Amino acid sequence: MSVETRESIEESRLALDGKQLGACLTWPSGPLARLTVVPESDSTNSDALAALRSGGRVPHFSAFVSDYQRAGRGRSGRTWETPRGTSLTMSVVLRPEVARGSFVWVPMLSGLAVVRALAGLGVSARLKWPNDVVVDSDDGEEVPGWGMDRKVAGILCEVELDAVVVGIGVNVSQRSEELPVAHATSLEVAGASSLARGALFGRIVRELDAIIVGWEREPAMAHDLVARACATVGEGIVVEIPGAAPLSGTAVGLSSDGGLEVRLAGGEMRTVLAGDVRVRTAH
Repeated sequence: MSVETRESIEESRLALDGKQLGACLTWPSGPLARLTVVPESDSTNSDALAALRSGGRVPHFSAFVSDYQRAGRGRSGRTWETPRGTSLTMSVVLRPEVARGSFVWVPMLSGLAVVRALAGLGVSARLKWPNDVVVDSDDGEEVPGWGMDRKVAGILCEVELDAVVVGIGVNVSQRSEELPVAHATSLEVAGASSLARGALFGRIVRELDAIIVGWEREPAMAHDLVARACATVGEGIVVEIPGAAPLSGTAVGLSSDGGLEVRLAGGEMRTVLAGDVRVRTAH
Protein backbone atom coordinates (compact mmCIF):
# COMPACT_ATOMS: atom_id res chain seq x y z
CA MET A 1 0.00 0.00 0.00
CA SER A 2 1.66 3.24 -1.10
CA VAL A 3 1.87 6.21 1.25
CA GLU A 4 -0.19 8.28 -1.19
CA THR A 5 -3.31 6.20 -0.55
CA ARG A 6 -3.51 6.60 3.19
CA GLU A 7 -2.53 8.86 6.06
CA SER A 8 1.14 9.11 6.95
CA ILE A 9 2.14 7.61 10.28
CA GLU A 10 2.59 11.12 11.64
CA GLU A 11 -0.94 12.12 10.59
CA SER A 12 -2.43 8.97 12.09
CA ARG A 13 -0.86 9.82 15.46
CA LEU A 14 -2.64 13.15 15.80
CA ALA A 15 -4.89 13.43 18.86
CA LEU A 16 -8.40 12.04 18.56
CA ASP A 17 -11.18 14.60 18.12
CA GLY A 18 -13.73 13.71 20.78
CA LYS A 19 -16.34 16.21 19.58
CA GLN A 20 -16.19 14.93 16.03
CA LEU A 21 -16.41 11.30 17.11
CA GLY A 22 -19.34 12.08 19.39
CA ALA A 23 -21.23 13.87 16.64
CA CYS A 24 -20.81 10.90 14.29
CA LEU A 25 -21.25 8.00 16.68
CA THR A 26 -23.60 8.94 19.52
CA TRP A 27 -27.35 8.61 19.22
CA PRO A 28 -29.15 9.50 16.96
CA SER A 29 -26.25 9.62 14.47
CA GLY A 30 -24.66 6.41 15.68
CA PRO A 31 -25.05 3.47 18.06
CA LEU A 32 -23.34 4.91 21.14
CA ALA A 33 -25.43 6.12 24.07
CA ARG A 34 -22.50 8.06 25.51
CA LEU A 35 -18.89 8.73 24.57
CA THR A 36 -16.05 9.89 26.81
CA VAL A 37 -12.72 10.74 25.15
CA VAL A 38 -9.75 11.74 27.31
CA PRO A 39 -6.16 12.70 26.39
CA GLU A 40 -4.72 9.94 28.58
CA SER A 41 -5.62 7.51 31.33
CA ASP A 42 -4.19 4.49 33.10
CA SER A 43 -6.78 2.19 31.55
CA THR A 44 -10.07 2.73 29.73
CA ASN A 45 -11.43 -0.40 31.42
CA SER A 46 -10.59 1.13 34.79
CA ASP A 47 -12.34 4.34 33.72
CA ALA A 48 -15.46 2.41 32.72
CA LEU A 49 -15.48 0.34 35.90
CA ALA A 50 -15.07 3.47 38.03
CA ALA A 51 -18.06 5.04 36.28
CA LEU A 52 -20.15 1.92 36.91
CA ARG A 53 -19.16 1.85 40.57
CA SER A 54 -19.77 5.55 41.16
CA GLY A 55 -23.49 5.04 41.53
CA GLY A 56 -24.51 6.81 38.33
CA ARG A 57 -26.27 4.96 35.55
CA VAL A 58 -23.93 4.09 32.69
CA PRO A 59 -26.22 3.19 29.78
CA HIS A 60 -25.76 0.25 27.45
CA PHE A 61 -23.26 1.01 24.70
CA SER A 62 -21.37 3.77 26.48
CA ALA A 63 -17.77 4.08 25.28
CA PHE A 64 -14.56 5.31 26.87
CA VAL A 65 -11.57 6.16 24.68
CA SER A 66 -8.12 7.32 25.70
CA ASP A 67 -5.75 8.96 23.24
CA TYR A 68 -2.89 7.52 25.28
CA GLN A 69 -3.11 4.68 27.78
CA ARG A 70 -0.39 4.54 30.42
CA ALA A 71 -1.04 1.11 31.92
CA GLY A 72 -3.27 -1.05 29.80
CA ARG A 73 -4.44 -4.27 31.44
CA GLY A 74 -4.60 -7.70 29.85
CA ARG A 75 -5.58 -11.16 31.03
CA SER A 76 -3.92 -12.66 34.13
CA GLY A 77 -2.84 -9.24 35.39
CA ARG A 78 -0.53 -8.48 32.48
CA THR A 79 0.15 -4.82 31.67
CA TRP A 80 1.20 -3.16 28.43
CA GLU A 81 2.04 0.27 27.09
CA THR A 82 2.52 1.59 23.56
CA PRO A 83 4.04 4.80 22.17
CA ARG A 84 1.69 7.78 22.31
CA GLY A 85 -0.74 8.01 19.41
CA THR A 86 0.08 4.60 17.96
CA SER A 87 -2.85 2.52 19.25
CA LEU A 88 -6.60 2.63 19.60
CA THR A 89 -7.50 2.00 23.25
CA MET A 90 -11.21 1.83 24.01
CA SER A 91 -13.78 0.26 26.30
CA VAL A 92 -17.50 -0.23 25.74
CA VAL A 93 -20.06 -0.90 28.47
CA LEU A 94 -22.56 -3.52 27.35
CA ARG A 95 -25.74 -4.64 29.06
CA PRO A 96 -26.73 -7.41 26.65
CA GLU A 97 -30.24 -8.80 26.90
CA VAL A 98 -29.12 -12.41 27.10
CA ALA A 99 -28.78 -14.93 29.91
CA ARG A 100 -25.90 -14.01 32.20
CA GLY A 101 -24.32 -17.39 31.53
CA SER A 102 -23.95 -16.36 27.89
CA PHE A 103 -21.62 -13.48 28.82
CA VAL A 104 -18.73 -15.90 28.15
CA TRP A 105 -19.23 -15.19 24.43
CA VAL A 106 -18.66 -11.43 24.77
CA PRO A 107 -14.84 -11.47 24.40
CA MET A 108 -14.97 -13.48 21.20
CA LEU A 109 -17.94 -11.60 19.74
CA SER A 110 -16.08 -8.36 20.48
CA GLY A 111 -13.02 -9.78 18.75
CA LEU A 112 -15.23 -10.65 15.79
CA ALA A 113 -16.26 -6.99 15.57
CA VAL A 114 -12.57 -6.09 15.29
CA VAL A 115 -12.03 -8.78 12.63
CA ARG A 116 -14.87 -7.36 10.54
CA ALA A 117 -13.70 -3.78 11.02
CA LEU A 118 -10.19 -4.69 9.85
CA ALA A 119 -11.58 -6.49 6.80
CA GLY A 120 -12.87 -3.10 5.66
CA LEU A 121 -9.27 -1.87 5.73
CA GLY A 122 -7.98 -4.74 3.61
CA VAL A 123 -6.56 -6.67 6.58
CA SER A 124 -7.52 -10.34 6.85
CA ALA A 125 -7.69 -11.09 10.58
CA ARG A 126 -8.94 -14.01 12.67
CA LEU A 127 -9.71 -14.80 16.29
CA LYS A 128 -7.22 -16.57 18.56
CA TRP A 129 -9.11 -18.19 21.42
CA PRO A 130 -10.01 -16.77 23.85
CA ASN A 131 -9.39 -13.04 23.37
CA ASP A 132 -6.86 -12.06 20.70
CA VAL A 133 -7.10 -10.92 17.09
CA VAL A 134 -4.30 -12.12 14.83
CA VAL A 135 -3.10 -11.76 11.26
CA ASP A 136 -0.67 -13.90 9.28
CA SER A 137 2.99 -13.00 9.36
CA ASP A 138 4.49 -11.69 6.14
CA ASP A 139 8.08 -12.51 7.09
CA GLY A 140 7.87 -16.30 6.86
CA GLU A 141 9.19 -16.73 10.40
CA GLU A 142 7.55 -18.81 13.11
CA VAL A 143 7.46 -17.37 16.63
CA PRO A 144 7.44 -19.90 19.48
CA GLY A 145 3.92 -20.28 20.83
CA TRP A 146 2.42 -18.24 17.99
CA GLY A 147 3.56 -19.90 14.78
CA MET A 148 2.81 -17.62 11.85
CA ASP A 149 0.17 -15.66 13.78
CA ARG A 150 0.86 -12.07 14.82
CA LYS A 151 -1.27 -10.30 17.42
CA VAL A 152 -2.77 -7.05 16.20
CA ALA A 153 -5.43 -6.58 18.88
CA GLY A 154 -6.39 -7.85 22.33
CA ILE A 155 -9.67 -7.98 24.23
CA LEU A 156 -10.22 -7.80 28.00
CA CYS A 157 -13.76 -8.20 29.32
CA GLU A 158 -14.71 -7.58 32.94
CA VAL A 159 -18.17 -8.17 34.41
CA GLU A 160 -19.66 -5.65 36.84
CA LEU A 161 -23.17 -6.55 38.07
CA ASP A 162 -25.38 -6.64 34.94
CA ALA A 163 -22.79 -5.00 32.69
CA VAL A 164 -19.77 -6.21 30.76
CA VAL A 165 -16.90 -3.83 30.13
CA VAL A 166 -15.27 -4.69 26.81
CA GLY A 167 -11.72 -3.38 26.57
CA ILE A 168 -10.18 -3.36 23.09
CA GLY A 169 -6.64 -2.41 22.20
CA VAL A 170 -5.54 -2.29 18.56
CA ASN A 171 -1.97 -1.70 17.39
CA VAL A 172 -2.38 0.87 14.64
CA SER A 173 0.69 2.79 13.49
CA GLN A 174 3.64 1.17 15.24
CA ARG A 175 6.60 0.58 12.99
CA SER A 176 8.24 -2.85 13.26
CA GLU A 177 10.92 -1.54 15.61
CA GLU A 178 8.27 -0.07 17.95
CA LEU A 179 6.50 -3.37 18.57
CA PRO A 180 7.20 -4.71 22.07
CA VAL A 181 7.34 -8.46 21.36
CA ALA A 182 8.09 -10.74 18.41
CA HIS A 183 4.51 -12.01 18.12
CA ALA A 184 3.00 -8.51 17.82
CA THR A 185 2.15 -6.59 14.67
CA SER A 186 0.27 -3.42 13.74
CA LEU A 187 -2.03 -2.19 11.01
CA GLU A 188 0.94 -0.26 9.62
CA VAL A 189 2.99 -3.45 9.29
CA ALA A 190 -0.03 -5.38 7.96
CA GLY A 191 -0.55 -2.83 5.17
CA ALA A 192 -3.97 -1.50 6.19
CA SER A 193 -5.53 0.96 3.76
CA SER A 194 -6.04 3.49 6.56
CA LEU A 195 -4.32 4.21 9.86
CA ALA A 196 -6.91 6.75 11.07
CA ARG A 197 -7.73 5.78 14.65
CA GLY A 198 -10.98 7.72 14.80
CA ALA A 199 -12.34 6.02 11.70
CA LEU A 200 -11.26 2.63 13.03
CA PHE A 201 -13.08 3.32 16.31
CA GLY A 202 -16.22 4.09 14.31
CA ARG A 203 -15.91 0.87 12.32
CA ILE A 204 -15.48 -1.22 15.45
CA VAL A 205 -18.41 0.23 17.41
CA ARG A 206 -20.76 -0.12 14.43
CA GLU A 207 -19.71 -3.74 13.88
CA LEU A 208 -20.01 -4.45 17.60
CA ASP A 209 -23.49 -2.94 17.69
CA ALA A 210 -24.65 -5.09 14.77
CA ILE A 211 -23.20 -8.25 16.31
CA ILE A 212 -24.69 -7.64 19.77
CA VAL A 213 -28.14 -6.81 18.35
CA GLY A 214 -28.09 -10.00 16.27
CA TRP A 215 -26.89 -12.03 19.25
CA GLU A 216 -29.69 -10.69 21.47
CA ARG A 217 -32.21 -11.77 18.84
CA GLU A 218 -30.64 -15.20 18.35
CA PRO A 219 -28.24 -16.17 21.19
CA ALA A 220 -27.35 -19.51 19.57
CA MET A 221 -25.71 -17.70 16.65
CA ALA A 222 -22.64 -16.88 18.75
CA HIS A 223 -21.14 -20.35 18.44
CA ASP A 224 -21.19 -20.51 14.64
CA LEU A 225 -20.07 -16.91 14.14
CA VAL A 226 -17.07 -17.32 16.40
CA ALA A 227 -16.16 -20.82 15.18
CA ARG A 228 -15.96 -19.65 11.57
CA ALA A 229 -13.54 -16.84 12.48
CA CYS A 230 -11.42 -18.76 15.00
CA ALA A 231 -7.84 -19.45 13.88
CA THR A 232 -7.23 -21.74 16.87
CA VAL A 233 -9.59 -24.48 15.67
CA GLY A 234 -7.58 -27.07 13.75
CA GLU A 235 -4.24 -26.08 15.27
CA GLY A 236 -1.89 -28.26 17.28
CA ILE A 237 -1.72 -26.46 20.61
CA VAL A 238 -0.53 -26.48 24.20
CA VAL A 239 -2.94 -24.99 26.74
CA GLU A 240 -1.50 -23.61 29.96
CA ILE A 241 -4.18 -23.81 32.66
CA PRO A 242 -3.79 -22.03 36.02
CA GLY A 243 -3.14 -24.56 38.78
CA ALA A 244 -2.98 -27.57 36.44
CA ALA A 245 -0.58 -29.34 34.12
CA PRO A 246 -0.49 -28.08 30.51
CA LEU A 247 -2.61 -29.91 27.94
CA SER A 248 -1.18 -30.80 24.55
CA GLY A 249 -3.37 -31.76 21.62
CA THR A 250 -5.39 -30.43 18.71
CA ALA A 251 -8.12 -27.80 18.98
CA VAL A 252 -11.10 -29.35 17.20
CA GLY A 253 -13.93 -26.92 17.96
CA LEU A 254 -15.82 -24.78 20.44
CA SER A 255 -18.26 -26.02 23.04
CA SER A 256 -21.75 -24.60 23.49
CA ASP A 257 -20.49 -22.51 26.41
CA GLY A 258 -17.54 -20.98 24.56
CA GLY A 259 -14.89 -23.42 25.72
CA LEU A 260 -12.14 -24.79 23.50
CA GLU A 261 -12.54 -28.48 22.67
CA VAL A 262 -9.16 -30.20 22.59
CA ARG A 263 -8.37 -33.73 21.44
CA LEU A 264 -5.38 -34.97 23.43
CA ALA A 265 -2.65 -37.12 21.92
CA GLY A 266 -4.30 -40.31 23.20
CA GLY A 267 -7.68 -39.39 21.72
CA GLU A 268 -9.32 -38.16 24.93
CA MET A 269 -11.45 -35.04 24.56
CA ARG A 270 -11.17 -32.12 26.98
CA THR A 271 -13.08 -28.84 27.10
CA VAL A 272 -10.98 -25.90 28.28
CA LEU A 273 -12.88 -22.91 29.65
CA ALA A 274 -9.88 -20.75 30.57
CA GLY A 275 -6.20 -20.82 29.77
CA ASP A 276 -3.39 -19.48 27.60
CA VAL A 277 -3.06 -21.19 24.23
CA ARG A 278 0.29 -21.70 22.53
CA VAL A 279 0.62 -23.01 19.00
CA ARG A 280 2.91 -26.03 18.64
CA THR A 281 5.47 -24.80 16.14
CA ALA A 282 7.68 -26.93 13.95
CA HIS A 283 10.84 -25.97 15.84
